[in-house]
Amino acid sequence: MKILKSLAVITALAAACSAASAQSYPSKPVKIIVPYQAGQGTDVATRHFADQLTKSLGQNFFVENRPGAGGNIGTEAAAKSAPDGYTLIMGTVATHSMNQHMYTSLSFDPEKDFEPVILTGMLPMVISANPSFPGNSIADLIAAAKAAPNTLNVAMPSTTARIVYELFKQRSGAPVFGVAYKGSATSMTEVIGGQVPLTIDTVTATRPHVASGRLKALAITTLKSSELLPGVKSVAEQGLPGFEVTAWNALYAPKGTPRAIVDQLNAEMAKIIAQPETRQRLLSLGFEPASGTPQQLAEFGRAEREKWGQLIKAAGIRAN
Repeated sequence: MKILKSLAVITALAAACSAASAQSYPSKPVKIIVPYQAGQGTDVATRHFADQLTKSLGQNFFVENRPGAGGNIGTEAAAKSAPDGYTLIMGTVATHSMNQHMYTSLSFDPEKDFEPVILTGMLPMVISANPSFPGNSIADLIAAAKAAPNTLNVAMPSTTARIVYELFKQRSGAPVFGVAYKGSATSMTEVIGGQVPLTIDTVTATRPHVASGRLKALAITTLKSSELLPGVKSVAEQGLPGFEVTAWNALYAPKGTPRAIVDQLNAEMAKIIAQPETRQRLLSLGFEPASGTPQQLAEFGRAEREKWGQLIKAAGIRAN
C-alpha cells in the first residue's frame, strides 16, 4: 500500500509539473528545425507557421535549417534535443517514414524518438523542365529518354523526389539518370541555368519558377490534376494510371516532451491552420492544409512507414 501511495504521489507530482510547464510555456524562444535547405517547400511553410506561433504565443518561434543526408542530420539533432518544448522539428514523409527503409542505419527512430504534434499539410511533387527542353509532357519525356538512354539528367533535391524518380523509372521504363542534390536552392539554380534539364520538387518550390517562365511543368504527382497547379495534368493522367506520390509535413517534438505542451502546440497549430486567411496563404504557397490530433498523426505515420517500406523494399531503393 505504501508503494502504491508513493507511486500515486509521484504521478500526481508529474502531472502537476507538466501542467505548470504548459502554463508557463513558452517562456523563451522556440526553435523549429527544418532538415532541409532554405527555400524548399518544407522551409517556406514552416516559416509561415513560426510567424503565426510567434504572434499567438508571444515568444519568438524561429526556423533553423539543418540540411544533409536526406534530412537525417537535422532529424537526429532534434531527436537528441532536450524534451522541453523549446526544440521542435518539421518532419516530412522522408524523415519520418521513408528514410528508415533507405538507409542501412539511422541514429534515430522516427517513431520511438519523437512525440507527434500535428499533421500540417500535404505537398504534391512536380516533374518540371528547363524551358529549352523540347518536350511538354510525360510522353515527350519518356520518348526523349529512350532516344538517348541515361543521358537525360533529373535533379533530385530530396528523398521524396528520389522516390518519384525511382517509381517513374520503374513504371515508365524511361532510362533517365538521377542526380542527387542537398536541397532545392542548388538544384533549381542549375536547372534554371540549363546545367540540368529536369527536376522533381514540391509544388511549393516549383510553382514560382513556372509562373515566371523559368521552368515548365510537365506533370504533378497527385492522382488527378490539382488546383495548386492549374492546367498541369498528373502523371497518372498522362499514361501511368495509379501513379501517386504526395509529400507531407508534420510537427514533432523530442520524445518525453510534456503532454501538456504537446497538446498546447497542437491546439495552437489547429487554430492557425483553421483561419481562412492562413489556409488561403498556405494554398498560395502550394501547401494543402491538414490538421488532426497527435494520436491521428501517430497512426498516420505508422501507416506511411508500412506503405513506403513495402514499396522501397520491392524496388530495392537504397540511399547513395
